[in-house]
Amino acid sequence: MAYQQPELPYAQNALEPHISANTLSFHYGKHHATYVTKFNEMVAGTPFDDQSLEEVIMATAGDQSKAGIFNNGAQAWNHTFYWNSLSPNGGGKPSGSLASRIDEDFGSFDTCREELATAAATQFGSGWAWLVLANSKLEVRKTGNAANPMTEGATPILTIDVWEHAYYLDYQNRRPDYAAALIDNLLNWEFAQNNFDAATA
Repeated sequence: MAYQQPELPYAQNALEPHISANTLSFHYGKHHATYVTKFNEMVAGTPFDDQSLEEVIMATAGDQSKAGIFNNGAQAWNHTFYWNSLSPNGGGKPSGSLASRIDEDFGSFDTCREELATAAATQFGSGWAWLVLANSKLEVRKTGNAANPMTEGATPILTIDVWEHAYYLDYQNRRPDYAAALIDNLLNWEFAQNNFDAATA
């Protein structure tokens, strides 16, 4: 059963001016779509074909003989999670239990924001910046290429894509500006709250 690329949760121009429709057209329509296509080609006729993306990611992580399956499957998952980590009505600060836990684990939202922005700006090469729940504590992590914190026992809460194709058409080499624009204007704290609730239920 081929994995289907989920629809974007908003129109391609909905994140402007922070992310252009042109960027989303290439990022979602070309890059994300290609990961999905390659993943389906690689798992066709194998036991992985009937498994969820999460199951395949966990089963292939660290196995060099399955690196292609992992990379394309994880990138397919990471991108869908990234789209949902953003919202036209995002930005600002979280509220409720997630806000309380951020204050408890980071000391303040501003510290959390700074750590997330720094992780996004300093990830060397391609990769991701994540807010995760690990060992009952919120923390910021960064991963290279297709790597996903779930393979290390952490639960992703939200993410920022820092591959060049995520921002170069809009920001060129100004990755810190891109990260700041996302955090302050687009991060979907409602999505993050739902992930936090599910992880702490």
